[in-house]
Amino acid sequence: MTAVEVETEERMSIRDVDPDAYKAMAALSGYVNKGSLGKALHAIVDIRASQINHCAWCLDMHTEQAREAGISQRRIDLIAAWQEAGSLFSAREQAALALTEAVTLIADHGVPDDVWDAVKAEFSDAEIVQLIMAIGAINVYNRMNVTVRAALGDEPYRV
Repeated sequence: MTAVEVETEERMSIRDVDPDAYKAMAALSGYVNKGSLGKALHAIVDIRASQINHCAWCLDMHTEQAREAGISQRRIDLIAAWQEAGSLFSAREQAALALTEAVTLIADHGVPDDVWDAVKAEFSDAEIVQLIMAIGAINVYNRMNVTVRAALGDEPYRV
């Protein structure tokens, strides 16, 4: 199999094998969703982590959630290039995106001080905890879905 010929057949359905696995994740998601970060910022974080982790299933879901949260298609399209997008993303969004990248790729360089300083400038301590938990949650979901090659539906995900 070449790099272009990627196998996409689902390996297993975690939900079918052990529904409690998703129940455990639902508790974490419930915590994250009741926080004060807002649906738009949460969607941006979910999209960026899912882009890095190559999780098509999560990208399908979270781009739709971003549209539902009122994020323009242009901004959704440019999340992967947020650092080059200038003022298209607010300082708060940029700090969250930088932290998302650092945490998602934590083995590479940890969380650099400049990233942490930007987050501290834009978020309260309680919001930082919520942000860390949101990044952690999407990374777990990405890893679950990519590992088992979670199958996309025939139609785009609908909120």
